[in-house]
Amino acid sequence: MIIHVVKPGDNIYTIARQYGVPMTDIIEANELQNPDQLVVGQALVVPGGIRRHTVQRGDTLYLIARQYGVSLNALLRANPQIEQGGLIYPGQVINIPAPVSKIGSMEVNGYAFPSINMETLRKTLPYLTYLSIFSYEVRPDGSLSNVNAQPLIQAARNANVAPLMVITNIEEGGSFSSDLARTVLTNEQIQETLLDNIVEILQTENYYGLDIDFEYIYPEDREAYNDFLRNVRQRLEPLGYTVTTALAPKISATQQGLLYEAHDYPVHGELVDHVILMTYEWGYTYGPPLAVAPINEVRKVLDYAVTAIPSQKILMGIPNYGYDWTLPYEPGTAAEAISNTAAVIRAGQVGAAIQYDQTAQSPYYNYYDNNGRRHIVWFEDARSIEAKLRLVDEYDLGGVSYWTIGRYFPQNWQVLSAMYDVEKVL
Repeated sequence: MIIHVVKPGDNIYTIARQYGVPMTDIIEANELQNPDQLVVGQALVVPGGIRRHTVQRGDTLYLIARQYGVSLNALLRANPQIEQGGLIYPGQVINIPAPVSKIGSMEVNGYAFPSINMETLRKTLPYLTYLSIFSYEVRPDGSLSNVNAQPLIQAARNANVAPLMVITNIEEGGSFSSDLARTVLTNEQIQETLLDNIVEILQTENYYGLDIDFEYIYPEDREAYNDFLRNVRQRLEPLGYTVTTALAPKISATQQGLLYEAHDYPVHGELVDHVILMTYEWGYTYGPPLAVAPINEVRKVLDYAVTAIPSQKILMGIPNYGYDWTLPYEPGTAAEAISNTAAVIRAGQVGAAIQYDQTAQSPYYNYYDNNGRRHIVWFEDARSIEAKLRLVDEYDLGGVSYWTIGRYFPQNWQVLSAMYDVEKVL
C-alpha cells in the first residue's frame, strides 16, 4: 500500500501511471464517487504499486530502503538495472516497491448503533474482532432499556466477530447522568438486579462479553465504581464472559474533572480484559476548532496509560468522523459533524485545498460558504490513520477501537489491513 497526496495537475490516470497500477484499483480502494474531481492535498490509498526515488548525493541503497520501510533485497528485486555491487549515482531514478510485510496483528473493536446500515456493517465486519452494540441504558431500578440487537449479533457471529453488550449510564432520552450512576453504584440491591438483567441478556442474546461505558461519575463515587467492577468480574468470569470498560483519556492519575477522576486506570487494568481509551474529542461539537484526535495529545494519554494498565489490554480509540466549524468560533455554538469521506467531497465542492498539520498529524482545510462565512474542517484521512495505527506497535497495545463504524471509511480499512492482521476470538 502507498499513500499518494494529490498535487496540482494530478488525475487518476497520471497517478495510476506513476505507480504502475490500474486506475480501477485506485478508484475501488478509495471508493471514489467522482474520480474526475480530485482535491489538491487529498490522500489516496494506492494498493500495490511502485514508487520512484531520485537518488540524492549521499544516498545508499541501505539508506533508501530504510527511508521507505522496505528490505534491501526487495529494493534490489524492483531494480534489476542496478549493477552488481549496488552502485547508484545522483540523479538516477530507482523503483521503490510497496512494503509487503505487516507490522503484526492486533484486536479491533467497532462501536455500532442498532440502526447501522446493514451493508455498511457487512463491509466492515471482516476488519473487526469485536462489535460493541451501543447501548443498553441502565435505569434507576437496575433494569435496562430494550435494544434491537439480534440482526447485528447474528451478522457479527456469521463473520466470526464477537458481539459485546454495551451498558451506559445514559438517561433515556438524555445524556450521561452522574446522578444515575450514583444511584446504581451506591445501592447493592439495585446492582444485584442490574447484574441479573445483564446475565440474562448476555445469555439470551448470545453475546460474547460486556462493555461498560459509565461516564461523568462523581469523583466521590470512584471507589463505588471500582467495587461495581469487582462485582461484575466475580459474576461474569465463571460464566465465561469478557469484561471491557471505556475510559476517559487521562494524562495522569491526578487529573481533575468530572470526566476523569472516577476512572481509576490501575484498578480497571487489574480487573477487566480490555480497556478502551476514548482518545478523541479534543475537537468536539461545542468546543473550539481542533483536530478531533491530535496525535501529540493521544501520545500523552498513552504515555500515562501504559504505566497503569497492561499495554496489551489497551484498545486505543480512533474517531471515524470530523467537524466543520464556522469562524470566528463563538463559545456555545455547534460544529457540524461530518464523515471523513464527505469532508473530502465538500473540499472539492468549495474549491479548498487540503492541508496537513504535522504536529497533530491530521488533515484540515478552510473555505467560505455562500454567505461569506469562513469555515474550518478537521477530519481523518489515510495519513492520519496510518500515524495512529503505528502507535499500536510503538506502545505495544492490544489494538484499537473505532467510534463509530456507522459511516463507511474505505481508506481506514485499506490502511489497517495493509499494516496489521486482525485477530479473531471466534
